[in-house]
Amino acid sequence: MNPGPTLTPSELRTLFLFEKLDDAQLEQLSSAGRIEVIEPGPVYREGDPATCFYVLVEGTVVLTKLSGGTEVELVRTSHRGSYAGAWTAYMGDRVPQLYNGSMTVPERSTFFVLDAGDFARFMADWFPMALHLLEGLFFGNQNSREILDQRERLLALGSLSAGLTHELNNPAAAAVRATASLRSRVAGMRHKLGMIASGAYEPATLHALIEIQEEAVGLVTEAPTLSPLEESDREEAIGDWLEDHGIAGGWNLAPNFVQAGLDVAWLERVAAATSPSILTGAVAWLNYTIETELLMNEISDSTRRISSLVGAAKQYSQMDRAPFQISDVHELLDSTLVMLSRKIGPDIDVVKDYDRALPRISVHAAELNQVWTNLIDNAVGAMDGRGTLTIRTYRDGGCLAVAIGDTGSGISDEVRDRIFEPFFTTKPVGEGTGLGLDISWRIVDKHRGDIRVESRPGHTEFVVRIPLAGQEGDHDE
Repeated sequence: MNPGPTLTPSELRTLFLFEKLDDAQLEQLSSAGRIEVIEPGPVYREGDPATCFYVLVEGTVVLTKLSGGTEVELVRTSHRGSYAGAWTAYMGDRVPQLYNGSMTVPERSTFFVLDAGDFARFMADWFPMALHLLEGLFFGNQNSREILDQRERLLALGSLSAGLTHELNNPAAAAVRATASLRSRVAGMRHKLGMIASGAYEPATLHALIEIQEEAVGLVTEAPTLSPLEESDREEAIGDWLEDHGIAGGWNLAPNFVQAGLDVAWLERVAAATSPSILTGAVAWLNYTIETELLMNEISDSTRRISSLVGAAKQYSQMDRAPFQISDVHELLDSTLVMLSRKIGPDIDVVKDYDRALPRISVHAAELNQVWTNLIDNAVGAMDGRGTLTIRTYRDGGCLAVAIGDTGSGISDEVRDRIFEPFFTTKPVGEGTGLGLDISWRIVDKHRGDIRVESRPGHTEFVVRIPLAGQEGDHDE
């Protein structure tokens, strides 16, 4: 029995939380509880073991919760009977028994206090049906959220996988085509080598052609970028030259020579090094060389693109990397853009305004990539596939900020007030779970950061802020 001062059963009945209890229950409460007068200051802190259930009798209570390293005030009330503290004690060890926020009193305040164990016992004895309903609601919501969170991730993964498959298919198909063409060109070169071995070319001529061939190989790797008009003019000039020198199919050879950076002056050197009787064969042999180099360049570019995509996928998924690590936020953003490139499409201009002087930060990289995915995907959807996607990074006080903006129609005030609510979505039924921004918010909050949004027609910007300091806190999965 509690030996300290307490409230009488009749006094307890004046508190709205207890007004429906019977006399025997009020007697038990009175015996188990106690009166505590608390001076201005903290009562308990978020994350501390939840040991007591507090009911305000007189004074003022302030409830806060940490967000982005800042105490955010949730409730300030002087309403008699307001309660806080270990209210989940009735679920026992099935949930962590920690205070989920902080409580302070700005003035001298009086509370009726129950130990968590007594509160749990009264709940179980007096309200067994209500207890089952509350437990079902709590764990049902928890399980539903986990299932839908997983579905949201799988939907995103499926969309990203389809995009990655498409992106990988293009360079892979190009490499296959180039390899097949290269095989036929190498066969042609073997044929020409047979002709050379038969003595069709004088040693001096052959030596000059080999020098020109080596020069052509070098020109292929350094070919200048021409405008369409310049390209057309050069093809016409080379085609005319080949035709004037009696070389059949010259118009088919001209594009290869132009792509390799060769011109009429270079062909004149070939003509000067050979006799008219072997000019056609010499040009064909050099064309095989040029085509071979161009095809090898294409294979090299394709495989490099494949390697880049695979690297972006590993960066995005953080495969073979620690869940919590020091990361460059720009690498994370770039890998997300690569993964979403197909969804972004050709009609959306991507503008990257990165502050490369920003330091690397300790983060759950794969989870942050999910935040960028959700925000970029929403921005692309808001623009209906046409507009400008802007991604900025900058220092905002003690935080690293990432701003993702779009030129869509904007978010109405009514919707903006609800966008972070779980299960709220403006998409048609079956097309969205309404958890994308809720998941993003929880991931950013886990990093002690915050998300802000500004919107007007033609401009919407979500800003994610992550503290640059004080990241050594709890980073458990």
